[in-house]
Amino acid sequence: MNNEEKAIRTTYFSIIGNTSLALIKGLAGFFGNSYALIADAIESTADIFASLLVLFGLKYAKRPADENHPYGHGKIEPLITFLVVAFLVTSATVIAYESILNIQSPQETPKPWTLIVLGSIILWKEISYRIVIKKSKETNSSSLKADAWHHRSDAITSIMAFLGISVALFFGKGFETADDWAALLASGFILYNSYLIFRPALGEIMDEHLYDDLLEEIREESMKVPGILDTEKCFIRKAGMKFHVDLHAVVDGEMTVTEGHYISHLLQDHLKNNLPNLGQVLIHIEPKEKNFPERTD
Repeated sequence: MNNEEKAIRTTYFSIIGNTSLALIKGLAGFFGNSYALIADAIESTADIFASLLVLFGLKYAKRPADENHPYGHGKIEPLITFLVVAFLVTSATVIAYESILNIQSPQETPKPWTLIVLGSIILWKEISYRIVIKKSKETNSSSLKADAWHHRSDAITSIMAFLGISVALFFGKGFETADDWAALLASGFILYNSYLIFRPALGEIMDEHLYDDLLEEIREESMKVPGILDTEKCFIRKAGMKFHVDLHAVVDGEMTVTEGHYISHLLQDHLKNNLPNLGQVLIHIEPKEKNFPERTD
């Protein structure tokens, strides 16, 4: 199974999980007098639509390169991530607004059994986070990483709800709004996580260099190719799950153009065979020649 198929299958897992949890949280919050659980249900509902967006982005990114998109369609991934972040910010805003309204009005104490529901949800969402974040690292998918952080932010919201309900139940009268304060605090965590998701996606859109480990791998693998004496400039940019590389390779300056051309293709094939996450690899041949002054550009 390739990376694209792994990512798509993981997204189906998120959609099914979020749909089930949204129903469970909404019903438990309504019958258990817990707005923190209802806030949790709101976030899970937003997560369903966010996961559907991720699914669309992953399927679109699978399209092969064409005349208008010579580097493929992978750049849609960070764009989808921006939309996912927008869902997170919207749900955090709704939760905060509703929490403030509820704090200002009389509240019923949440039912004790809601803690059991929340405990189960926290456990499941943390397991979901670990599954999806592992797959995002395996596939180099930024939108899948955003989806994983949806699970983690959901777990954080549930933890806040658990603490709020516990305070309301333990201290009794006068602490009924602890549940709503917990939901308000959770909205702040969601906003913070939104930034953590947004920042790498912005870097990907701007072709920011964030791939030092991969750069070292490219240099090490390049030196294994016969005829390659050294490497100079190496630029890496990410598009979807692939990394596109521009590499300057140093060869013997006495080589013919034909020999240099052959070695560049040999190097290109070697890198793509040994580093399967690479997309297009452009090799620029530099001669090692003592008779010429060193270039400064």
